[in-house]
Amino acid sequence: MDVPPALDPLSTSFSTSYANVVAFMAVVIEGSFARAAVRLDVDRSAVSRSVKRLEEQLGVRLLRRTTRSLSLTTEGTLLYEHCRPGIEQIGQAFELVRELREGPPRGTLRIGAEVDFGRRVIAPLLPSFQSAFPEIGLDVILDDAPGDFIDDRIDVRFQRGPSADGHVVTRRLMPLDLTVCATPSYLRWHGLPLTPEDLRRHHCIGRRLANGRLQEWEFQVEGRLLRHRISPRHIVNDDELLARAVGEGLGIAQLPGHLVRDRLDDGSLVRCLEDVAVADGSYELCYPRRTHMPARVRVFIDHVSAAVNNAEAIQSRIRESEATVR
Repeated sequence: MDVPPALDPLSTSFSTSYANVVAFMAVVIEGSFARAAVRLDVDRSAVSRSVKRLEEQLGVRLLRRTTRSLSLTTEGTLLYEHCRPGIEQIGQAFELVRELREGPPRGTLRIGAEVDFGRRVIAPLLPSFQSAFPEIGLDVILDDAPGDFIDDRIDVRFQRGPSADGHVVTRRLMPLDLTVCATPSYLRWHGLPLTPEDLRRHHCIGRRLANGRLQEWEFQVEGRLLRHRISPRHIVNDDELLARAVGEGLGIAQLPGHLVRDRLDDGSLVRCLEDVAVADGSYELCYPRRTHMPARVRVFIDHVSAAVNNAEAIQSRIRESEATVR
C-alpha cells in the first residue's frame, strides 16, 4: 500500500535537504547570504535558516561566519565540491524539459571572452545570431581573466589556448597568429630585428596581464616553443591600446593577427621575425562538459563555428589570390 506523500519521511527529508543544499550552494557561489537571497528570490532570513537546518541535519559546521567574512570549513568544502555536479545536472534536466515543452531555443546565454577578441571577432557575429534566435537573450562578459564556468554561470567562453580544466570541453575555433610588427618609419630608424635576441636593442611595447605579470613573447625555434622575456619601454594592459601604440610608431610589439591584419595588408605596419612566428597557436571555444547540452548553447556554438570557418575560408582565398598576383 502506498504511503501518502505527507506521511512519507523519505520524500519529506529529501525535499527539505535539497532546498537546504541549494541555499548553501548559492551562499558559497555568491559569497554572501544577501546575494544568495537575491539570486534565489527569497528573504535573507530564509537562506540563513536553510543553511542552519542543513548544518543541524549533518551535525557539522559548514561555514565560518563573521561580520566581515564568510569561508568554508573542511566539511563545507567537501559538501560543496560533491554537490556542484549534482546541482548542475538537475538544472540541465529542468532545461531539457522546458525545451521540449516550449519549442525553439530560448533563455539567457552567458558568453565570456577576452576583451579585444570579444569586441573584434565575437561581437560582429551576435546580430545575425539574435536575428536567427530572437528568444535567446545574450549576457556578454568581456574579461581577460579566466572565469569560472559554474560560479560565474558562463555557458561558453572564448580564450587563447585550451583549458586545463578536465570538466571543460575545448574546441579549436581559429588560428592565433601572433605577429611581431612595427611601422615602416620605426624600422627605418631602428632596423629590422632578425632574431628574438635582437629585440634587446628595440623599443618594445609590453602587455600586462590580468594577473599583473608581463606577457612573454612567443616564438617557434627549431620546432620548439620559445618564451621570450622582453624589457619594455612602454606597458599597457589592453591589446587595442597596444595596437594603437605600435601604429603611432612608439615601438615594436607582438600582437594577435586579427588586430593588425588590415594595417599589415595596407603596409602601415610591417611584419617582423616571420621565420620564427608561432604556427600552431589558436583561439579556443570552451564550454562545460555536460551529458545534455542546452539547445541555446548548441545553436550558438554551431552559429559561431560556421561563421568563423566561413570567414577564415574567405581570408584564405584572398591571401592565395594576392600571392598569385605577386
